[in-house]
Amino acid sequence: MTVPGTFEITDRDKNTNARIGKLHTAHGVVETPVFMPVGTQAAVKSMSPAEIKGQGHEIILGNTYHLHIRPTSELIERAGGLHKFMGWDGAILTDSGGFQVFSLAKLNKISEEGVSFQSHIDGAPLFLGPVESMAIQRRLGSDIAMLFDECIPYPATHDYAKNSVDRTLRWAKVCREQERAAGQLYFGIVQGGEFADLRQYCAEALADLDFDGYAVGGVSVGEPEEMFAKGIADSVAHMPDHKPRYVMGLGVLHQMLDAICSGVDMFDCVVPTRYGRNGNALTRQGRVTIRNAKWKEDENPIEKGCSCYACTNFSRAYIRHLLNVGEILGVRLLTLHNLHCYKQFMEDIKTAIRAGELDEFKKEFLAGWNPVMGREQ
Repeated sequence: MTVPGTFEITDRDKNTNARIGKLHTAHGVVETPVFMPVGTQAAVKSMSPAEIKGQGHEIILGNTYHLHIRPTSELIERAGGLHKFMGWDGAILTDSGGFQVFSLAKLNKISEEGVSFQSHIDGAPLFLGPVESMAIQRRLGSDIAMLFDECIPYPATHDYAKNSVDRTLRWAKVCREQERAAGQLYFGIVQGGEFADLRQYCAEALADLDFDGYAVGGVSVGEPEEMFAKGIADSVAHMPDHKPRYVMGLGVLHQMLDAICSGVDMFDCVVPTRYGRNGNALTRQGRVTIRNAKWKEDENPIEKGCSCYACTNFSRAYIRHLLNVGEILGVRLLTLHNLHCYKQFMEDIKTAIRAGELDEFKKEFLAGWNPVMGREQ
């Protein structure tokens, strides 16, 4: 078995920085570019592990903060680790919990050791820092553990962002020294807000610490799209070429395609599952609100040409009926379709890279794509 952490780049696009790679983990090989379904609380919402695996997904994401609160990492460790606990034998990446501490928790107080805060569930006092986050992820036994970082809000001053980046780098050094689960990989997170010099500084400092992979953090947190696209480019330009690169929380098709062309390998986002729960299908043209009355008698599939179980067996009219009478199958079918859409999008990108046709693929895709996800097709 190849050593976990080995990253082989097998193909490169001739006109962009896009590439195809194989990341070896303790639970199998993950081919990139890859979209990781989000299983925040040890489940991809409404989907079984067998369904996720059946679509060909090789890696999913769990969250340190949420699993720390419920059911606790100690319980999961006693159950044999997160893979066994949730019945998933593929790779798992765990977020460090840093983003949730700053976005969900109440009354945060940052110190050199970490963050004191109140649980968003019951207000109980909690503390999470680099030592605690890595210990939780070790007990969970994830294949990839993200380093604990400080997520910079938008907007922020340069001085604030510089102090935050320095703290993230000090925490990264602490994370680096913590005990790991067997075969566990550590990914550093590049912060810096909207400031190119800080993103370069952070990326280069993390590269010097030689982690197994690197992520772009602190983008898509309320800033204009052109600004977070720049934040990605400013970060990726200074990440090691021979290590996997990951943009956290990015999950709109055209944004992922642009990032792949910049050299990004990995993505995650709640968009496919959240939109499915809200009665929306995601297609290569954009969003389709299946709840809408205009689909009441439409016998077409969600998306013509789609090979997912929902599209090959059911009509828009039937799925709309399920949603309107409160049958959970409607949500499940939309979620299944949305996740298939994202998986197939990545497969088609890889096919285009191998054929040397990524530019043509991108032009054809954008010609039929509505970039405003809030606007129905």
